Amino acid sequence: MKRYFLTLCLAACALALFGQGAPRWLDRAGREQMYPSNVFLTGFVSETLRPSDDVAQARERLKREAQKELSENIRLKIEGATQTSDKSVQVNGKEQIVSTYDASVRTSSNVEIVGITTDAYFDSRKNVVYAFAYANKYEVAGYYKANIAMLVQQAGSLLHTAEQLEQSGEKAKARKQCEEIAPLLSKARAAQDLLTAINATDSEGLQQAQLETLHNKSTQMLARLAQGVYVYVESSEEIFGAASSIIINKLKSTLAANGCSFVDEPAQADLKLTLTAKTRKTGNENSTVKFCYADVVVKLYSNSKQKVMFNDELAQKGSATSYEAAGRKAMESAVPKIADKLMPWIKN
Repeated sequence: MKRYFLTLCLAACALALFGQGAPRWLDRAGREQMYPSNVFLTGFVSETLRPSDDVAQARERLKREAQKELSENIRLKIEGATQTSDKSVQVNGKEQIVSTYDASVRTSSNVEIVGITTDAYFDSRKNVVYAFAYANKYEVAGYYKANIAMLVQQAGSLLHTAEQLEQSGEKAKARKQCEEIAPLLSKARAAQDLLTAINATDSEGLQQAQLETLHNKSTQMLARLAQGVYVYVESSEEIFGAASSIIINKLKSTLAANGCSFVDEPAQADLKLTLTAKTRKTGNENSTVKFCYADVVVKLYSNSKQKVMFNDELAQKGSATSYEAAGRKAMESAVPKIADKLMPWIKN
């Protein structure tokens, strides 16, 4: 009798120990009690293993699947709520239609949920691996609200820099700064979608007004900057062997007054302007006046059309008391003629 009683006690202890080893989240009721849906985001998966399967590898694989399940639950809600549209903006009194930077379904679906904890359990009797992923909604919401605030700050800083560059005439640099705003706004709107999906939609956290203002201002600026012509310049000038930049400096000033901006990289340009100029003596001279020509070759290449739009040569005469001074005058006098030849092609 004593032996029988001892056996029962040992069996009861073993069952108790086994029961303690199995997590409560294996049971739906246990999951819902421990991780209520009003507080937690959850994902649960299970899989029966084959005899040849590696248990450790299966545990890790199902952990990833549980995380994916949790994320998919959120993404389905995001996809149902996400919309894209076009908006009308006013630029210099004219209406222009531009695509908004609202996050697309594809972009929103790629949002990674942070703060996920994942557990796995292997039931050797059933040969089944279980995995459970969970994340506290309030912690997730706090992270993404802070993330939106950071993105708004970064976008605002870029916009401020772009506005200063535009005012100083550095349109190419302004456009580059402005173009970097769009991805930030897209990320912020994707985070907004996630917060909406988990019902964390306080206006301060979502920062709807701030994002809308940044979007409108950056869109209008890009529309303004798109109206200018961006030119990359390569030039080589010599006055009887001495390096010079008379023509290109004056030509840039003239073109800038007609809406052109100049960039440092060929890939940033709409047009590539190549100019070479050299001086030569005419042979007609006397003791007081020297004459010479500035021989100039100008080529204008369109990046968008991938062809040379304009190619011409001219010889401009100049005179002065020295050949160097005559060369300078010849080059200065060539600038208006070069500009007149280029402007029709640039404006087109």
